[in-house]
Amino acid sequence: MAVGNILPLSLRACRVLCPQVYHVTRLPNGLSVATAEMPQMASVAVGLWVGVGSRYEEKSVSGVAHFIEHLLFKGTPRRSAREISEAVEGVGGYINAFTTEELTCFHARAHRKHFDRLLEVLCDLLLHSKFTSADIARERDVIKEEIAMYRDQPSQWVQDLLHEALWPGQPLGRPLTGTEKSLDGVRRAEMLKFFGTNYLAENTLLVVAGPVTHREVCRAFARYAGKFRAGKKPAFVPAQSHQTRPVIRLHVKKTEQAQLALGIRACSRHDERRHALRVLNAMLGESMSSRLFQLLREDQGLAYSVYSSWAGMEDAGALTIAVGLDADDVPQALRLTLREMRRLVAQPLSRTELRRTQDYLIGQMELQLESTENQMNWVGECLFGYGKIVPPAEARDRVAAVTAAEVRAVASDFFRPERLTLALVSTLDKPGALEKLLRW
Repeated sequence: MAVGNILPLSLRACRVLCPQVYHVTRLPNGLSVATAEMPQMASVAVGLWVGVGSRYEEKSVSGVAHFIEHLLFKGTPRRSAREISEAVEGVGGYINAFTTEELTCFHARAHRKHFDRLLEVLCDLLLHSKFTSADIARERDVIKEEIAMYRDQPSQWVQDLLHEALWPGQPLGRPLTGTEKSLDGVRRAEMLKFFGTNYLAENTLLVVAGPVTHREVCRAFARYAGKFRAGKKPAFVPAQSHQTRPVIRLHVKKTEQAQLALGIRACSRHDERRHALRVLNAMLGESMSSRLFQLLREDQGLAYSVYSSWAGMEDAGALTIAVGLDADDVPQALRLTLREMRRLVAQPLSRTELRRTQDYLIGQMELQLESTENQMNWVGECLFGYGKIVPPAEARDRVAAVTAAEVRAVASDFFRPERLTLALVSTLDKPGALEKLLRW
């Protein structure tokens, strides 16, 4: 595809937090190219993003998006699996991929002088992977071992249980990896159908961050862009919830430490309340100075691992509080956690705590965006999540503008019994007093 056919879509620039300039170009066949120009850096990060993940799957082929992510590294007519990794690692670089509920990303990073190689290798994976029956059979066993590994890690397993309870009978409630049964049911023809339906030009984005110009990236990508298939962008079934009371999901396992995950159904990434929710989450459990970390670990000595996180998707979201502790201490830890949640609803925040939390969030963002890889992730997530690149300065200002009243209001909106779901991996086989605690 000739560079002359490239159509400018938009330009976003920000020199406040980092000296990078953003550009986005949409090609005639629907492909998009985005860059974060960072001339001061030595490395370049390249990512090929596809707007498909586990929530696009039918139940019968659960795990196929993640399966395909693995298979694209197994070989092309030009390279074996080993030669794929050697092509990048052999020059001191790094290559990997990840699958989420809504996205798949294939990415690589190396010195700027190897940009052309990184781009060529990633395009080779997406355009020419062979999907041989032998590779499918071997990788099916590899992913089963991955599933077994997660099941041997209660801190990971409890998250899968929580999602299943939060979104029962829906793609969001199924594990990204699928199950042994669903993996056994996925045949080569079904993989090729899923790949052909979703890995399309309209659904693909190239993101490059580092000391390269946008024009240079567009010129380099022109030789591959026309090879991506055309087609209609896929859609998923919207998330639903009919929860009217707290839900508890127990998994009995003989383990030295109980793993607790408390999920609170919250808002999507498009909800204006998300800015206050980010502050609320950070205040509650995102850092070592957060309320739950200080209370459960430092003051009470109940746990080593304590954290909270918020995941905002296209049409749904959840805030998760996770704690690893002795099974006998679960009721006490849950009681204290719920007490802090009630405090956030009932009591006004101090100006000092709010400011400290905002400074933490802004500082973390500034540190992360010094990296070419994190810049690449920022651009990809913004474009797929919001249809535009959100300048870091704008994101910073939105966090700084959150008021104490907004944080308290969002706590009141979401910290309710009918939004609570508790998952527990432990020796406990009965919910007992936990049900009463969750009634608030």
